[in-house]
Amino acid sequence: MSDIVKLRTRAEIDEEAALWTWRLDAGELSDTDRQAYEAWLRHDPRHRRAIGELSKVWQALDGLAEAKREEKIATFTAAQRRTVQRTRYRWWLAAAACTLVAIAGALWLRQGSETQTLSTAVGQERNFTLADGSVVSLNTNTILETQLSPRLRQVYLRKGEAHFQVAHDRSRPFLVHAGDAVVRAVGTEFEVRLRSDQHVDVLVNEGRVEVQAAPVALLPIAESQGRGAVVATVRALSAGQELSTASADYAVMPISAAQLSSQLAWREGAIVFDGEPLSEAIAQIERYTDARIIITDARTGALPVGGRFRTDDVQGFFDGLQAALPVSIRRTSDGLVYLDPRR
Repeated sequence: MSDIVKLRTRAEIDEEAALWTWRLDAGELSDTDRQAYEAWLRHDPRHRRAIGELSKVWQALDGLAEAKREEKIATFTAAQRRTVQRTRYRWWLAAAACTLVAIAGALWLRQGSETQTLSTAVGQERNFTLADGSVVSLNTNTILETQLSPRLRQVYLRKGEAHFQVAHDRSRPFLVHAGDAVVRAVGTEFEVRLRSDQHVDVLVNEGRVEVQAAPVALLPIAESQGRGAVVATVRALSAGQELSTASADYAVMPISAAQLSSQLAWREGAIVFDGEPLSEAIAQIERYTDARIIITDARTGALPVGGRFRTDDVQGFFDGLQAALPVSIRRTSDGLVYLDPRR
């Protein structure tokens, strides 16, 4: 395995992107610096995506009513100190970039608004506590908007996967709008995953929820205020049950304690496979990396995979594949990763 080239981590790219974002905002780039910046963008497509994500976060702080540039920079550096106390200073900017959305949301709350936008980058998992005491855990590459009012708590899952520990408050229903469904809860724990086709997977690990059809589920918050409750109940789920809106009848399926633990392992930074085909395992791993992984042989893709892996250690996953399966890893100069049958 000594010939394996370690993939550049998202933290390394985020660090560089944060430095460039700060310098661009400050207007400190000379012609030479700007040429270096353009070259850096062209070097790896992940660079441009990282800059885009950080630029949105940085601009969000501009929207705060009392946010002067000095205060914005102070917030940026304060987050660094809280997040990475035991790491070297050169990692602080990358860690701060991952927390700026939460900081901005907290500042908005203190100024009287209860609307937040929370997000994670590829490979990240984060926990957020909402103003009502509910805890939201976001899996990799997730975007979520919240709107808490005196009568209604609404969450809009725009992308990705989230787990909810809902604070008990019968006077304020808790609604999660995602794809083609709305999930209603009062005080419970459950997970919602939004698929690329707008179908939704719902898993309940405590309490009870109702899954409702939502033909207008993802309208902007301002347009959909009050509409979420005017939908017909589809199915009720209790602890140890799951549902996918991709099924024709919205069938409620039981799930074992072991399966439940495996599906929620991402909250501990892990992913568990128990005999899934390699092709399915790769689809899951790709959610935690910017690398594109290609299986070159159908028989290789059908090989069963088992084990527990860290979501932040794609290299460890590849090492495990080569140790346990007749698979070899091949990388190309354009950043693609190929899984070939071992000859």
